[in-house]
Amino acid sequence: MTAPLRMGTRKSELATTQSGLVARRLTELTGREVELVGITTYGDVSRANLTQLGGTGVFVSELRNKLIDGEIDFAVHSLKDLPTADDPRITLVATALRDDPRDALVSSAKLADLAPGARVGTGSPRRVAQLRALRPDLHYVPIRGNAPTRIGKIAAGELDAVVLATAGLRRLGRDGEISQIFEVDELLPAPGQGALAVECSSDRADLIELLGVLDDPRTRTAVTAERAVLSALEAGCAAPVGAFASDDGHILNLTATVVAIDGVRSVRKSTSGPRLAAMELGRDLAAAMIAEGAGTLMGEQAH
Repeated sequence: MTAPLRMGTRKSELATTQSGLVARRLTELTGREVELVGITTYGDVSRANLTQLGGTGVFVSELRNKLIDGEIDFAVHSLKDLPTADDPRITLVATALRDDPRDALVSSAKLADLAPGARVGTGSPRRVAQLRALRPDLHYVPIRGNAPTRIGKIAAGELDAVVLATAGLRRLGRDGEISQIFEVDELLPAPGQGALAVECSSDRADLIELLGVLDDPRTRTAVTAERAVLSALEAGCAAPVGAFASDDGHILNLTATVVAIDGVRSVRKSTSGPRLAAMELGRDLAAAMIAEGAGTLMGEQAH
């Protein structure tokens, strides 16, 4: 009997839920059984804010180490956590069908109805910068922890609202607590938000082929363009960069923004082109944004 495939995942409720979805889908498509292997990452144990951690790879590197050491067969990540720099030892074999990429407000009210000075929790400089553009009179509180912990701060009276990814709340079955979903013209999501990445060792040709059944081509082209913007801006996943691409099967429409932490100044640009040129579209859009001062705005965030 063939041994189950060992899937590496972070141990949080959201991570194991997401990984479980991928595992069941793989079994449905291939008949291969999958067992989840929980792995603690540096980002899980550190209490520092993402901006202090540097963001890039803090939730990913330990899973990749286990892959390279052969302790797991493949790993599942939230794609927005992946570093944009390639590691030749690792192959991104699939980007699973994307869930809703938008940001959501969990509160008893919509953003416009929160009282002046209300406390809104989020660990994301990208969200803070864009929210400040909408409601500069609110108090934005940096928070860490998993989704249930963050939501719990509302019931405890510590916060009036928290902002989280719609996809994660849906996967946890907590979308009933959403008071508002932000359209992408209000809050541009993080590059890759709502998508899941499946990785394995580059020398496992058997797995590269097997796991490829999980790939959704439209999701892959969209997130490729979004991540190309992030890479060309030389920004990590904690930077105030939003990007969203939609792929209709022929044309890719891409919008990206860099917002100063004060929420007042921003560079926002859009482009469109053939879906097969996703990487080039992202790089060209980033170059146009840099020409308009995006690098300066990100430099302010870093200091």
